[in-house]
Amino acid sequence: MAGTLLSIDAVGRRFPNGTEALREVSLAIAAGDFLALLGPSGCGKSTLLRLIAGLDRPDTGALRWEGGRAPGPGEIGFVFQDATLLPWASAAENVYLPLRLRGTPRGAAAEEVGAALARVGLEGFADARPHQLSGGMRMRVSIARALVTRPKLLLMDEPFAALDEFTRHRLQEDLLRLWQELGCTVVFVTHSIYEASFLARRILLMTPRPGRVAEEIRSALAPAPATRLDPAYAALVAQVSRRMEAGLGASL
Repeated sequence: MAGTLLSIDAVGRRFPNGTEALREVSLAIAAGDFLALLGPSGCGKSTLLRLIAGLDRPDTGALRWEGGRAPGPGEIGFVFQDATLLPWASAAENVYLPLRLRGTPRGAAAEEVGAALARVGLEGFADARPHQLSGGMRMRVSIARALVTRPKLLLMDEPFAALDEFTRHRLQEDLLRLWQELGCTVVFVTHSIYEASFLARRILLMTPRPGRVAEEIRSALAPAPATRLDPAYAALVAQVSRRMEAGLGASL
């Protein structure tokens, strides 16, 4: 990994209704990192992701980007829990959307759109509408849309939570392959200890609201499908489970 892509310094966020979502959150995200935010519902994981994406602003603290400037158009990709596809548009048209918003003509974008669909295994589905695709395929389109601009940073907010176990495992493995191939930085929000342990190089354990970073656990596992069968994976899951229980107990 290269240098720090983003520094988050003592960030806090309180909503107008008085709910304190985040308090004094500090962390550094390195270029090329795969970071998982793990914690219970309501602990501010999605709020932190929105702050990183620039969709919201902190009340306290600061986010400092590499080079001192905020990312430009297309430098951040965002994948939500729901695929959020345009229901009337084809898979190719949905993937083209970020390029269209950036002003890229349709013809000039055709090769990039096709490559993005191929990257997620949907070469033959460019003309399919969302209702013609399975849940896993719709999520693949959403990931292709997020990656079509070749972002420096990919933010993912529980993208596989609603999928069956088999599809979820396949997409997790595909995500690791894409991360390795593209060299982007990933911040992944999840409630699943198993998912965080399989995917991430760094796992940040967050406390219940107001969300704070309780602990960081680093993984030395090889990012590969066979990892699920590695005794070291089971040991990491057990370690994260114990630390989550200890952290939650201390914060209640």
